[in-house]
Amino acid sequence: MLFEVWAPEKEQVTLQLAGQDAAMERDPLRDGWWTVTADAADGDHYGFSLDGGPVLPDPRSRRQPAGPDGLSAVVDHDTYRWREEWTGSRLPGAVLYELHIGTYTPEGTFDAAAQRLAHLARLGITHIELMPVCPFPGRHGWGYEGVSLWAVHEPYGGPQGLKRFVDAAHAHGLGVVLDVVHNHLGPSGNYLPAFGPYFTEAHHTPWGAAVNLDAPGSDEVRAYLLGSALAWLRDYRLDGLRLDAVHALADTRALTFLEELSAATDVLAAEQDRPLFLIAESDLCDPRTTTPRAAGGLGVHAQWNDDFHHALHTALTGESHGYYADFAQAPLAALAKTLTRVFFHDGTYSTFRGRTHGRPVPRATTPAHRFLGYAQTHDQIGNRALGDRLSATLSPGLLACAATLVLTGPFTPMLFMGEEWGADTPWQFFTDHSDPELAEAVRGGRRREFAAHGWAADDIPDPQSPATRERSCLDWSEPAGGHHARLLDWYRELVALRRTQPDLVDADLASVRVAHDEDARWLALRRGDLRIAVNLGKEPAHIPLNGRDGRILASWEPVRPPGADGVLLLPPESCVVIADS
Repeated sequence: MLFEVWAPEKEQVTLQLAGQDAAMERDPLRDGWWTVTADAADGDHYGFSLDGGPVLPDPRSRRQPAGPDGLSAVVDHDTYRWREEWTGSRLPGAVLYELHIGTYTPEGTFDAAAQRLAHLARLGITHIELMPVCPFPGRHGWGYEGVSLWAVHEPYGGPQGLKRFVDAAHAHGLGVVLDVVHNHLGPSGNYLPAFGPYFTEAHHTPWGAAVNLDAPGSDEVRAYLLGSALAWLRDYRLDGLRLDAVHALADTRALTFLEELSAATDVLAAEQDRPLFLIAESDLCDPRTTTPRAAGGLGVHAQWNDDFHHALHTALTGESHGYYADFAQAPLAALAKTLTRVFFHDGTYSTFRGRTHGRPVPRATTPAHRFLGYAQTHDQIGNRALGDRLSATLSPGLLACAATLVLTGPFTPMLFMGEEWGADTPWQFFTDHSDPELAEAVRGGRRREFAAHGWAADDIPDPQSPATRERSCLDWSEPAGGHHARLLDWYRELVALRRTQPDLVDADLASVRVAHDEDARWLALRRGDLRIAVNLGKEPAHIPLNGRDGRILASWEPVRPPGADGVLLLPPESCVVIADS
């Protein structure tokens, strides 16, 4: 077996394999690379010693059995026998479901999560979007402090566990998308700087020195990240990747990393004869992120649309702090703008940023499915002081209205696990650092952050407490009854409508029509021959739909079609989907 590692500034590199040392030789064809051939089998432990130093894990390790600080282990991907023949699942027409393996079930493993996939199939979603699964310190965490970008968190089940999960998902007809983090690595267990210039002081990010995408040595760093991304898609048969915070990628090269990645993904899709896609998280409000490369864009296939979330959140809750301030001035107008023009900040002034922000989306040439719409995400819940979901403060009727706008709106819908039944469990920020100083720094930083917003330190959940993670696990007894069961039925009904009503998956942004009344708190949406109306107010709303009769396809509360005057009488905190007669 060939072992290889990039360590351009070292004078000596030694492979330690199963307790035996073997000197590595410089590769004459690749500058900075060291290689050696040795007999090895699946599961054998190994690492590299640099200039006589301690044995470190492989930067391209496929498995870290003892966690980020331990030795790497050989992974032979051919030892897994795939059960399902999978031809892929396209993004247009999709419904995504963001899922965290560690809290989806109390067990917090791939195998336990796989036992709950039938629920998602019945719900009607098409793709699971897994939060990061790279190794991170301890057993439990969000995953955004991961290291070893080619490996799988061992407590979740390691490489074999992820393959079993993907296989099971495909058996249920569900695609799998993985959240990957290229903009930083975690503060614990990151040994990349010992090997080479993986980071650069030329740029600084909220996490410190930037990942080196444009300084000397960046060709190999890009190859490292590209290889990792393609390995997830190829070796684990994933259907797509979600790219965390691409706005934090410091990259001044003419050919950006994102363009390289999108091009390489398209090549792999052609080679494997199945659709593959990338979804970016970006707060730039820049349509060039998803504009095809041939048209001068970056070529990422879709992106999260936080502006839609912020408008919807303020309309539902009335919150106006922080980045919600601009949206809260006229929340229904903001919601109407995002439903028709995608970005609220499309060249407008952002008081949160103190400057003009964003760029208009060319609606005539940009398909709506390139943008994901959602009412809740791990960020928008977990980054609140108490990790409280919308269900903690909103009525079931308003939760139904939120679901209606997400699932009948023009964007690719995404749900956050548990929202489909209005889960009562919070989703809080939790970590499991073994380093006492780092643990205290995280705990104190969290409390200081929210103290600035008036929270008492004792009210902020301790990220290091096991109870914080336990509170965040879904309670699977909830969906069986009461308002939880009713809301779940509503979600299923709306998702089913997306399969039977072509207008709901029409990608033409320019055809979307919206009317609203800020004072009466109603909004009506026109999608082809369908009319969708929500009443967020506490009083019945008289909504002029400019059409009489029609068929009620779905309604949260009993409602009659519009009368002869074309006016719909919609009960408070309610919603309806109507088809033209």
